[in-house]
Order: sequence, then C-alpha cells, then structure tokens
Amino acid sequence: MNDRKLLRTGIIGTVIAAICCFTPVLVLLFAAVGLSAWMGWWLDYLVLFPALAFFLGLTGYAVYRLKRKPAAQGDPGADAAEIKEAS
Repeated sequence: MNDRKLLRTGIIGTVIAAICCFTPVLVLLFAAVGLSAWMGWWLDYLVLFPALAFFLGLTGYAVYRLKRKPAAQGDPGADAAEIKEAS
C-alpha cells in the first residue's frame, strides 16, 4: 500500500473514530434510526476506543514510513533541495 494512502486512511479513520467517541454524533444517529437501545458503555469501550487506537497506530506507522523513506528514492513530493541533500 502506498505510504501516502496509508497516512490518509489513518487520519480519516482517526477523525471519524474521535468524532464518534467524544461527541454525541453516534448517539443521535442511532436514535434517529431507532437503535438507541444499542447505545451503551459497550459501544465506546469495545468498539470505538479500540478503533481509535488502531487508526492512531496506523497514522503513526505511516508517518514513520514516510520519514524513513529517503527523498532520493524517487518520492514525487520531494523537491530538488531534498534530493540534493540526500546525495
């Protein structure tokens, strides 16, 4: 998987999980469709917090891979100064 795509997936997943964990968005969504009985402590502790931890880890891993990859390997985002420094 492309490192930039991995980073984008991690960031989007982190934002969505954080919004659902720390705001009442998911509560309102479940109530709107009649599934408010499913809301409880288990949704946060068994689904959302592990998902948040996973996506934070994925984001960290993608950042690590992007930082580790030298600019001289043909990174399309690298400018001429970075390539010259790597040489």
